[in-house]
Amino acid sequence: MAPRSSWKGFIRLSLVSVPVKAYTANATGAEIRLNQLHKDCNQRVQYKKVCPEHGELSADQIVSGYEYSKGHYVVIDPAEVAKLRPKGDQSIQVHGFVDPDAIGSLYHAGKNYFLVPDGPVGQKPYALLRDGMLDRGVHAFAQVVLSGREQLVLLRPLGDLLVMTLLLQDAKVKKPESFEDELVQTECSADEFKLTKTLIEASTFDTFDYASFKDNYVEKLTEVIQKKVDGEEIVQVTESEAPKIINIMDALKESVARAQASAAESSATPSKAKRKPATKKKMAPSAKPKTARKKKSG
Repeated sequence: MAPRSSWKGFIRLSLVSVPVKAYTANATGAEIRLNQLHKDCNQRVQYKKVCPEHGELSADQIVSGYEYSKGHYVVIDPAEVAKLRPKGDQSIQVHGFVDPDAIGSLYHAGKNYFLVPDGPVGQKPYALLRDGMLDRGVHAFAQVVLSGREQLVLLRPLGDLLVMTLLLQDAKVKKPESFEDELVQTECSADEFKLTKTLIEASTFDTFDYASFKDNYVEKLTEVIQKKVDGEEIVQVTESEAPKIINIMDALKESVARAQASAAESSATPSKAKRKPATKKKMAPSAKPKTARKKKSG
């Protein structure tokens, strides 16, 4: 069964309109949702809306409000809120184009849509926009109305498709500078830095298969559920020991040795996600590198 589009409209760039359909790129099939049950009879727990003074309420007795001070609310009518919502004109309005690094990944809201041409008339302008963005090496910064709210989005080519990524407003993103006071100036020796680089090189994937990394929690929970259904006994999972804190140089040397051994084993037996063996590269000057900024005083 073909997937259903979740949105239809146009990409608008000046006087150019590209009819498109949007399909969500986020899958939820792997999720397992547990229900809350009454311990004595295993019936589903119900949640009723209750006023502490007047008891259970029906839907027509409930209004929305904002607490402007402790215990004081102003009631907001749904009709008033509806007037604030922009009317969706079914268009993705492109404001301009930016370098791929102009909008950091911190601003990505975690929801993506595949955009495809809506009908034969959309094929050519879609291809022109996609290929033009690829040629210029840019992404499109745009705005669209989804679920009655204006949403900032980023359009970017991905293979033959255009992907629309929802963005967070600037006010909803914590800035890295807010946490830099946690860093202190740290000096590391040239040998420590060299070993760290060697470890990174030895641990770098030659080929990387993201899909090979599964959600172990979901798989284990699925197994537990099936055993419960089958009436089998559940065995407690052995917890892994906390890593021992040892000298950094000893830890680096041991880690490099393990990574290089793993790389050698992988090269002998090819796998989907093989690690690239360490390669000798020209090292940086032996000056002591700084790994963090000096902590601000007072």
